[in-house]
Amino acid sequence: MSLESLHATITDRLGRLERPVNRPLLIGVDGCGGSGKSTLAEALKASCPSPVTIVHLDDFYVPPAELDRSRPESLPVGADFDWRRLKREVLDSVLGGADGKYQRYDWGTERLSDWHEVPACGTLIVEGVTSTRLELAPLYDLTIWVDCPREERLRRGLDRDGEEARGRWAAWMAAEDRYAQSHKPMERADLVVEGV
Repeated sequence: MSLESLHATITDRLGRLERPVNRPLLIGVDGCGGSGKSTLAEALKASCPSPVTIVHLDDFYVPPAELDRSRPESLPVGADFDWRRLKREVLDSVLGGADGKYQRYDWGTERLSDWHEVPACGTLIVEGVTSTRLELAPLYDLTIWVDCPREERLRRGLDRDGEEARGRWAAWMAAEDRYAQSHKPMERADLVVEGV
């Protein structure tokens, strides 16, 4: 599906939704690492006439000091990302008509860093792996799963992060497999699109 036809499909789908006018339209864009979630979110932002805010789930990564990742198979599904903080600081706020505010995770310092505000108007796109997990999916007006073959995702990831990140990508992909199997985001999505 081209971005133009995807935008038309999304616009049509959103036009049929009933929602309060005192909060932003909420769109969740989920998919495994390297599938094209960020690219899709940016394309949607560029094609929307109303103000669009994008929140990246990567900003909610749990700092290493707060989570023992030595045995990833023993962690709860999606433990790398603090979905509770996303819900509390962003989604619950904007659903209640108030601006959201959150601290972004800094991948260089491995700590929470700058504060970001999320206006309670226009359209809010939350993109990232686990963004439409079972606990969050009911909050969105529209959910999208970006599907992409595993080999292509790994290629994209290593192109971006370098060959030295292969081990990290293997661990991430195993965690994403657990998420996809237990939460079934692709099966529950309002729209499934091919990776962009």
